[in-house]
Amino acid sequence: MSSRQHTVVESPYGPLTLVATDGVLSGLYMTSQRHRPPEETFGVPDAEPFGETVRQLEAYFGGELKEFDLELRLEGTEFQRSVWGELVRIPYGETRTYGELAEALGKPGASRAVGLANGKNPIGIIVPCHRVIGSTGSLTGYGGGLDRKQRLLAFEGGVEDEALF
Repeated sequence: MSSRQHTVVESPYGPLTLVATDGVLSGLYMTSQRHRPPEETFGVPDAEPFGETVRQLEAYFGGELKEFDLELRLEGTEFQRSVWGELVRIPYGETRTYGELAEALGKPGASRAVGLANGKNPIGIIVPCHRVIGSTGSLTGYGGGLDRKQRLLAFEGGVEDEALF
């Protein structure tokens, strides 16, 4: 049987709930996030497994880290995991369309399925689902809310938050 722990850390985008399964990061959830699992599934409160994750998140939000180097436990279907694997290949500050991700997976007609898998990404920010946009360049769907998606993309693009509003 797996053991699960969680902790909540502050970020410029609101509180983030980190979840570990058997000591490995398996979730990063924002408040009011679509597809956020019920709190009772997060396990016991325990910050111990998250030291390196917190350090890297602080470096990312401080503008010092552009690529995370963490062990991840991505729990989902084979197709979902393949989509999430493509997400981590999108460089910091760049975006891809759902169609481009489908092409990269060798499934050019699967952009809707890619979108559904993207929306169920259990490790937001670190597995950068915010870097996926619509075919017209529009900011379509984001489990953490379009305002957060816009802010994350602007942050990675070097635009100050104040310039967005």
